[in-house]
Amino acid sequence: MELDVKQVVLAIKTIAEEKNLPENIVQEIVEQALIAAYRKDYGDRDQEIRLNLNLNKGDIDIYVTKKIVEEVSDPQSEISLKEAQRLNKDVELDQEIEVHQNITSFGRVAAQTAKQVILQKIRESEREVIFSEYENKIGSVLNANVSRIENGMVKVDLGKAQAIMPRSEQIQSEHYYPGQRIKVYLKEISRGFRGPELVVSRGCNEFIAKLFQNEVPEMENGAVEIKAIAREAGVRSKIAVISNVQGVDPVGTFVGGHGTRVNAVTSEVGEQEKIDIIVYDEDPKQYIRNALSPTEIKKVELNEKEKRATIHVNEDQLSIAIGKSGQNVRLASKLTGYELEIKAVDKTADNVTETVEKIKPPKLKKKSELESSLLEAIEEHSDENHN
Repeated sequence: MELDVKQVVLAIKTIAEEKNLPENIVQEIVEQALIAAYRKDYGDRDQEIRLNLNLNKGDIDIYVTKKIVEEVSDPQSEISLKEAQRLNKDVELDQEIEVHQNITSFGRVAAQTAKQVILQKIRESEREVIFSEYENKIGSVLNANVSRIENGMVKVDLGKAQAIMPRSEQIQSEHYYPGQRIKVYLKEISRGFRGPELVVSRGCNEFIAKLFQNEVPEMENGAVEIKAIAREAGVRSKIAVISNVQGVDPVGTFVGGHGTRVNAVTSEVGEQEKIDIIVYDEDPKQYIRNALSPTEIKKVELNEKEKRATIHVNEDQLSIAIGKSGQNVRLASKLTGYELEIKAVDKTADNVTETVEKIKPPKLKKKSELESSLLEAIEEHSDENHN
């Protein structure tokens, strides 16, 4: 097995195309491999070597730097003054000169060395290209194909890279299967032992926000915006929206004519996930009223210091305020950031008769905790692949 330089040159464009790498990067990799091959066949690892690869002719020029000496003791790194002056009459003792080497092919061992260097460097470059490309797509919604499901973790193909969707980032009511086409939100990317590790999500709030951004062009120019989202993926979401332009109805803008915009989002996350769109208000009392919609509220009492609110409703509004399994009040608490306590009152006497539900808003995880949970999922994924 010999390494024919011209065959290597012909392979460069094919490799660049298949691996989606710039041709100049692949050329640099091959040049490094040929230098390693030269050292293996003709020189030693301490030699200073420069190599030029001519893509058009398929030729290589190798230059070895040698020191000019009176008497040569190491031909690999030294050249006599007489020989050096044949190449350049102006050189002197103790200077260095580049000596051209006529090489067209390499032996079996050198060829194997070159092959290993090429494969290793191409893998490293391919990973770097993928990392750079997807690093710029963090926070975007991407099209994906489900490749497989292992121990509850969904692995998806993004086209040029594989990604994982941990159980915590999935819509719990969804069932995934290989070959399924889905949209995902690129949440995180890191450099792993086996290359870039991408984490995607369908269950996060940002996924809903991005889906609406794709459907509501008014968000681009800032006419309307999403102020807050509270979500139980696959079940129900509450979205607080606001208009920054007088006369623009924020809720109507997000719902769309005949519900087209909200329906487009619902069809992506699943028809079973109900989406409530309410108006954000700077007044906490009104904001809480809006968040508990469609509940008819008699009175809202605030404890601003402790971020608590007591909501008085008529008895016939209790089930509406609480929602199925406490869902409505729980999401309203998440949305507004207040601990909500629902109390029923007698319609006639306006007296409190019963404390029904007391919900605290969830504590937001610190960034370090979120990163840790993602890293754990990544490590689990890496361990599975390694095994």
